[in-house]
Amino acid sequence: MAGRTTAKAGQGDGVRRLVIVESPSKIAKIASYLGDGYDVEASVGHIRDLPQPSQLPEEMKKGPFGKFAVNVEDRFEPYYVVDADKKKKVAELRRLLKDADELLLATDGDREGEAIAWHLVQALEPKVPYKRMVFYEITPEAIQRALGETRPIDDRLVDAQETRRILDRLYGYELSPVLWRKVGAGLSAGRVQSVATRLVVERERERMAFRTASYWDLTGTFAPSGQDGVDQRSAFGARLVAVDGARVATGRDFADTGELRTKGVVHLDEAAATALAEGLDGADFAVRSVEEKPYSRKPAAPFITSSLQQEGARKLRMTARQTMRTAQSLYEGGYITYMRTDSTTLSEQALTAARSQARELYGPEFVPERPRTYASKSKNAQEAHEAIRPAGEVFRTPAQVAGELSGDQFRLYDLIWKRTVASQMQDARGTTATVKLGATASDGRTAEFSASGTVITFRGFLAAYEEGRDESRFGEDAEDSGGDRRLPQLAAGQPLAVQALRTDGHETSPPPRYTEASLVKALEERSIGRPSTYAATIATIQDRGYVRTKGSALVPTWLAFAVIRLLEEHFPRLVDYDFTAAMENDLDAISRGEEDRVRWLTRFYFGDVGPGSDGAVAGGGTEGPDEGTAGMTMDGVKGLADDLGAIDAREISTVEIGEGIVLRVGRYGPYLEATGEDGTPLKASVPDDIAPDELTPARALELLTTQSDGDRVLGQDPVSGRTIVARTGRYGPYVTELIEDEEPAPAAPTADGKPAKRTAKKAVKPKPRTGSLFKDMQLEAVTLEQALQLLSLPRVVGVDPESGDEVTAQNGRYGPYLKKGTDSRSLASEDQLFTVTLEEALAIYAQPKTRRGQTVKPPLKELGPDPESGQPMVVKEGRFGPYVTDGATNATLRKDDDPETITPERGAELLAEKRAKGPAPKKRAAAKKTTAAKTTAKKAAAPRKTAAKKTASAAADS
Repeated sequence: MAGRTTAKAGQGDGVRRLVIVESPSKIAKIASYLGDGYDVEASVGHIRDLPQPSQLPEEMKKGPFGKFAVNVEDRFEPYYVVDADKKKKVAELRRLLKDADELLLATDGDREGEAIAWHLVQALEPKVPYKRMVFYEITPEAIQRALGETRPIDDRLVDAQETRRILDRLYGYELSPVLWRKVGAGLSAGRVQSVATRLVVERERERMAFRTASYWDLTGTFAPSGQDGVDQRSAFGARLVAVDGARVATGRDFADTGELRTKGVVHLDEAAATALAEGLDGADFAVRSVEEKPYSRKPAAPFITSSLQQEGARKLRMTARQTMRTAQSLYEGGYITYMRTDSTTLSEQALTAARSQARELYGPEFVPERPRTYASKSKNAQEAHEAIRPAGEVFRTPAQVAGELSGDQFRLYDLIWKRTVASQMQDARGTTATVKLGATASDGRTAEFSASGTVITFRGFLAAYEEGRDESRFGEDAEDSGGDRRLPQLAAGQPLAVQALRTDGHETSPPPRYTEASLVKALEERSIGRPSTYAATIATIQDRGYVRTKGSALVPTWLAFAVIRLLEEHFPRLVDYDFTAAMENDLDAISRGEEDRVRWLTRFYFGDVGPGSDGAVAGGGTEGPDEGTAGMTMDGVKGLADDLGAIDAREISTVEIGEGIVLRVGRYGPYLEATGEDGTPLKASVPDDIAPDELTPARALELLTTQSDGDRVLGQDPVSGRTIVARTGRYGPYVTELIEDEEPAPAAPTADGKPAKRTAKKAVKPKPRTGSLFKDMQLEAVTLEQALQLLSLPRVVGVDPESGDEVTAQNGRYGPYLKKGTDSRSLASEDQLFTVTLEEALAIYAQPKTRRGQTVKPPLKELGPDPESGQPMVVKEGRFGPYVTDGATNATLRKDDDPETITPERGAELLAEKRAKGPAPKKRAAAKKTTAAKTTAKKAAAPRKTAAKKTASAAADS
């Protein structure tokens, strides 16, 4: 239902207006600010998109739209349809529009929002005036201001979004089939996701090639010595930095091969460090120099999308997706401004609010005379209005909103508030002192030690906020954090007493793996993709099986190695960092009206020698991402999968491990291959928990030795005569039976129990039985008897005399359980699979239903009444995970929704989305589809804007 309210007076002109926003959770608040005379409803995101080619009408599948749902031969005309789950929503919006005198399209203010507004017009075909209503925060002032500043739909932004959508369709549909044929079925390639995966793979390659080097140094604890003796309270630490004037080697002086790459440095090993320490025992240490210089540090700029995702990961341990979802809920609740932005600009009212709050909370001396301004790197930052900040003309402090927000919402709001206020505060100031001290060893060598300390004399913005940092590879290179480390008052020539002198051994470290925060930073630094899509990109490469997480680190799978190698060797331009960044600049130029979408798409798809091209490189400029692709050669992506003869699928999926061992990416996962000393081929599966850089030749040899082609022969099954083996698979150790290739599957018995007669058709090879080892079993010790027991599962326990259902004992993904019909109950231990009796099983079923051995729990959380149905909303644990329900509608929680911290607004939004989708669409007869398709197909031949409008209408009516 549309949101209506009479809380405030509207414009009072008797005109009824329909306001369409994107998210249902915005409705109530915006409606209350607009007052009477306005109906507010949500589109629930996009309503139209390019269909899958298989979803096209039959007669269109053979036409110009058949491959991409885009006519690449005629100005890249797209064919849009209303999404199947949005037809009910479109019909609802049309009904509301009949009673409206004006349509206000209040979707988000970025390219996606502009495109949604345009698609709404094409689908709804309004006969009343329509305008764009754009706001970047949900406050009374912002909504009223947006009402007075309506505008037409910006076709340039729509063109930019449409070009991006078509580009991604062309890229994915041309390139993905190559992966299907040469690597594995169901894989996908994407303009940004493939480049992001390449970054993660390249970092892992660096770690695999890395060779550790060891080095030693000395650290000492010293105290000033004077006429009054040794001042123990002023003791400080210092590290050896030079011997006889030559700098002592540290981690940065070694190459990743383990070799010393810096000339003229002293490489100390354990023996040399120990000898030097012994030589300095009893030596006279003194201060050689003291240097002081001013220290200052500026605050970070207010948050943009990418920096918010990075800090969310560093400080709050949130994924990029969690951060953006939480930020979305804060924006829709009226707590922060729009969270998808590349602009670091703050409005005049925001500058005033931040400076006033800093002055009030910390004192006037903490606020500079003039407001701070920060330059935006993006040429298109003007699209997004301003930085992410607390909403309103006066910021609410975290304490003021604490009672209104969930845990994650409060933590993120607190972060945004602190960053915004700190951005308008004074620099942190202080002094940094560096002390050099030394002595002469008994063998005549001079040793120089160094210590540095920073004293913050004025904390400035640090009183409010300090930016987080990613892991540093070289600890000694880490930037000063701005915290105090005081050194005592020292003077050149002053003697020092040695309290302790220690030798310390170190090993060089490989480059740290990417985390979500550092990957976002790397993508942003290379200008790859848009920050608003980074969360989705990182989620996609994980969902596709290219990357998994290990703690907070992103670890590429061997599948990713195969895919990236294929792209690098055969389609290098498409995963080139500069080329991808240049394409992003071109798309920005389209949004500014500086580039023609049709010309650009023609060149991307057909290449520099395509239709309408004179064969020359367009623009002829200098190649580089800042200039776009104008100065780059464009081969075109048309027909990438037409001739794949040059791609050796086996070679692409092979990685050399060393010592004659290779890894191959197979249909069922990665496995190792080698040849034994007797010439016997060896194979072994690679467990998923072994990261690529951990698979050394020694570890690979261990897997090959223990698995021995994956098989440890246990003996023969006395019933079937088949060989029973134990092996390690992708998901752990298990037992199975070996079936000869020529052995046919047993014929199914007839109704009278006699074997069925065999037909002339070739029998299907039977599937071998398998059984995972119990947790207390070892692969090397499992016996034939135990294996036969495992292979006997599932075991029939008996028949329930009341229902007549068979009760079986089975071992599943989550442990041992009983099954009766569709009712499953957990068993306490794996041993019970073979010992549980029918009586014991029925006793278990007589108990209340449990979840994985736990007692029945009450609702996980109560959220209060649903604003649409009025019924109480509760979060429950379901078979497929937690879900929110109002008793009539159930909506599964998303991956990043925490059942304990989910808000009522988020629960209502999920239920609204579920209702908007409606019941699953029923299949229709083929004849009906053909009839509807003919009308649609005819309308699709008109120019793009008109065609899209008519196509959408036809699809919505079908």
